[in-house]
Amino acid sequence: MSPLISIIMGSTSDLPVMEKAAKFLDELQVPFEMNALSAHRTPAEVESFARAAEGRGIRVIIAAAGMAAALPGVIAANTTLPVIGVPIKGMLDGLDALLSIVQMPPGIPVATVGVNGAQNAAVLACEMLALADEPIAARLHEYKKSLAEKIVKANRELAEVKFSFKTN
Repeated sequence: MSPLISIIMGSTSDLPVMEKAAKFLDELQVPFEMNALSAHRTPAEVESFARAAEGRGIRVIIAAAGMAAALPGVIAANTTLPVIGVPIKGMLDGLDALLSIVQMPPGIPVATVGVNGAQNAAVLACEMLALADEPIAARLHEYKKSLAEKIVKANRELAEVKFSFKTN
């Protein structure tokens, strides 16, 4: 089994956030790899990873970073693969990381999800893969259908909640 998605984090301290992406990819049966690389502490390794990713069969990269949040941008600068940035909550509730990832120069885009939004990054990566992979598309469709079913169930449960002036 070869990975289609690469999850990269600045350090293992990001794992509690990024495991949400890993769990989602596991649920959808999408092969992935997970590594720690630092734009500041291992810059040569980041560049080497980014340049070799496509040749290894990677189709989408999810890159998480906090504070200065350079990792997603450095990866995007060294590959033509889509890169999805996950800002990690840190110093300024993640706003510093969010702005660092979103504010990329022309020609070096990084798709960016919300602060600590690793699961949404995984969903977006699967949506990209689903354009050319029917089995992933089918599993993604079922996942999205289950989201609607959760709301229908929640409304049934809310109908049972009683208050004196509640009208429904």
